[in-house]
Amino acid sequence: MPKTPSTSSTRPALRRNQACRSCRKRKLKCDAARPHCSTCIKQWQALVSVPAPVGYAHPAEPQCSYDPVEGLTLAPDTDPVEKIKDLEDQISQLKSRLYEKQAGPSSPRPTRVTPPTGTVGSLSRQSDAGGITLPHASLALMNLIAPDSPGTRFRSASGSPELQDVSAKSNSDSFVDLLFSGWNPDLPDPATLNHYIDVFFRCDPCGSRVLHRPSFLASMHLSPRDSGFPHSAILHAICAASSRWSPQNIVTLPDGTRRDQFAEFHASKTRQYIDKTMASGEDIFSVMQACILLSWYFYQEGRWVEVWIFAAFQTRVAVPLRLNYPGTFSTHGNNSPGAYLAPPKDLRDLESRRRTWWMTIIFDRIASVGGWIHAVDERDIGTELPLRTDDFESESPIPSNPQDLCSSDFFTRHPPQYTDSFLLLIKSVMRFGKVTDFNVRGNLRAPTAPSKNQNPFFLPGFEEIDKLISSDFLQSLPQIYRNNTGVTDVPDGSSLDTDLYMVHIIPHAATITLHNPYIDFTDPQNVSTARCVNSARCILGAYYVLSATSLDITRLHPFVTICWYLAAVVQVQLCKYFIEINDSERESTVWGEINVLRFAMMEYGQRSPIGTRQERLLQGLMREIVRMTAQKQPLEVGVPLYPFSHTTLFRKDELPRPPTEEGMGAAPLPVSPPFEQPSLPGHVLSIHPVSPNKNASLSGITWPRRDTSGSPANYVL
Repeated sequence: MPKTPSTSSTRPALRRNQACRSCRKRKLKCDAARPHCSTCIKQWQALVSVPAPVGYAHPAEPQCSYDPVEGLTLAPDTDPVEKIKDLEDQISQLKSRLYEKQAGPSSPRPTRVTPPTGTVGSLSRQSDAGGITLPHASLALMNLIAPDSPGTRFRSASGSPELQDVSAKSNSDSFVDLLFSGWNPDLPDPATLNHYIDVFFRCDPCGSRVLHRPSFLASMHLSPRDSGFPHSAILHAICAASSRWSPQNIVTLPDGTRRDQFAEFHASKTRQYIDKTMASGEDIFSVMQACILLSWYFYQEGRWVEVWIFAAFQTRVAVPLRLNYPGTFSTHGNNSPGAYLAPPKDLRDLESRRRTWWMTIIFDRIASVGGWIHAVDERDIGTELPLRTDDFESESPIPSNPQDLCSSDFFTRHPPQYTDSFLLLIKSVMRFGKVTDFNVRGNLRAPTAPSKNQNPFFLPGFEEIDKLISSDFLQSLPQIYRNNTGVTDVPDGSSLDTDLYMVHIIPHAATITLHNPYIDFTDPQNVSTARCVNSARCILGAYYVLSATSLDITRLHPFVTICWYLAAVVQVQLCKYFIEINDSERESTVWGEINVLRFAMMEYGQRSPIGTRQERLLQGLMREIVRMTAQKQPLEVGVPLYPFSHTTLFRKDELPRPPTEEGMGAAPLPVSPPFEQPSLPGHVLSIHPVSPNKNASLSGITWPRRDTSGSPANYVL
């Protein structure tokens, strides 16, 4: 049978010398497509798919050239750098002439100049040799011509108080300056961007720990073409993170969740840079820092799937960079060709890498508190702790921190020269990670779930972890940090050290996570019950201290909502017990404490949806006690009489919302089994502040309660 003609045979034959030079030289088939033939494009794509060796850069486009067309002359061979310099000189001359014309008597007011379409199109091309991309006249730059356009309002306007002092000046000068300076058109204008950067460093309690603030602010004054100018991925991530305090264009989705269009735009741009780096390895460290900032943004939004994915992605990227080695660099190890990154060039670079690594580990530990295995085991972490924040920003010539996870007294010794709130936060989160590891590894091969009837102190390693988190760490804190919870409210000026505040409540959240499966309110000698009740009381008391001041609780670390949730879980179980023994007075008090924590989550959710999502998850746990209670309106017990900006927080015409599928995705932290045994008649539960002694009993307890003055009060059982 005759063969079916192939597709290539139907292609018209090329005339002599019509193929590109590369294909003719290698004797390959060529379709003579312009500007690059398909054969050269495929070879170039295969080349750039593999990361370039150190000191070598892949060509910016396929190396495909054609013979000159008859009647046209080739451009002379010139140095691209010289050509760029000539073009910049011409641009400067044209700008000077434009300014002179605008300042002349015949033109009393500036006129807007719109470049011709052909000129704008030519400016978007990339230089073959230098790899410098001139900005294309996208919507972001064209908005500078029309300051009243919707696009300008989208990027520069804001209803938040933080942006009221940012003027929306837009004229031909700013358009010309941005167009020819190399400014990324997807970013806001420089004035707005600088404001977002300022808000980021002042307000963000998470990702801002990674960047060296003084040098970063100084680099913003460089030309966008300068190699020292911040990477666009970091700037996009900062815009997304700062939108928490400067919201714009917020829309409500059908499921009730909120999305900030401005933040979503810059988050998507950051992800594009991450995807590009995954394929090429270009600017990998800067893009990894941007990934950390974006991950904390997802965490604040309560977008759990993306949180878990990015937590794993960051650690897998950091390992081949050798950030987990002492000094963040190693030239040896298991037949590996060495670190992907060059050795740190100075102290600032070294400390930036250390902080990038530890913020990655902190994020991994916090994302795993629901009972997931960590991406990096403690035994694989050799990086020293970073320096204090003040020493890092001032670039003081201080020797590296002598402590790492291998130090025997890592959690109990805090050298003054290497101790501040951030370093204590690292230790506190890593200690929580030990609890997660213990729970995950203990349940991995256990035939049954933990029972409230068993004594957990008989489990290997339980007593050591319990002693560390319940007493040793907090008692070992230096005096200046032990007596200061991070809250300062004085007439001269209030302040909130969110890192130190978290240092004081994370141990209690870890205690609840460790002991919660073994709670048994029917047993007055149950140590786990005493531990959890005491920890819930301490978390609630810390919130009372903060809410009694004029400080904004939304400035806290987003992990605080998980701590509130854990305390509320204990209170829900206690409330159920009081319902079962028909103790309505103490039940009413516990309802008030539960609602205080719910109120805190929803107030935090006004800026960060993670608070709202955790409150919805809590309501899912409360459905049983809401059905069992004899209280008329249990979800309004103890709610502030005048919540001011939250007047519609608890509307009587709204029923409690059942947890949606999305809300149930919020970290399903451990909850003890439902109580099946009936309470003994006349049994009285009595609890006192927990002693580190594991034989502590539950006799003679006082419960904290908030009185009308807003300060904690006690009632005796």
